[in-house]
Amino acid sequence: MPAYDIKLNGRAMRVEAEPETPLLWVIREAAGLTGTKFGCGIAQCGACTVHLDGTPLRSCSLPVSALEGREVTTIEGVAGREAEAVKEAWVARDVPQCGYCQSGQVMSAVALLREVPKPTDADIDGAMAGNLCRCATYVRIRAAIHDAARALERT
Repeated sequence: MPAYDIKLNGRAMRVEAEPETPLLWVIREAAGLTGTKFGCGIAQCGACTVHLDGTPLRSCSLPVSALEGREVTTIEGVAGREAEAVKEAWVARDVPQCGYCQSGQVMSAVALLREVPKPTDADIDGAMAGNLCRCATYVRIRAAIHDAARALERT
């Protein structure tokens, strides 16, 4: 079985897997990190969102063979000002209901705030469009992102 060297949450990791094995299964099974969720398996729901070299993407459709030498950040490893602001806003706004989609939602929100420090509603809607929430907490998600952006302005 081939082996691939990746960096996962800042730590070097050698993964033995078939080339087409989705990153999601490497994260959950090989690394034992279960915060990244399986939702649809076709990159449409966003539950499996992680950062690859800082860019949000769906881990369910990315083969491990495309990761050699790349850096992957999961919900367990996301850090920094934007991540802390988003997490605090999520709690303050009581965003999660069932919580299943929330790791993907948070990962997308953090990436948005790193790219667009003062997002408009349209910016938020665009960045979050690929993240589905079965509980329909979209209004709270948008409000929490605005709250996080304001908190970042003050720091």
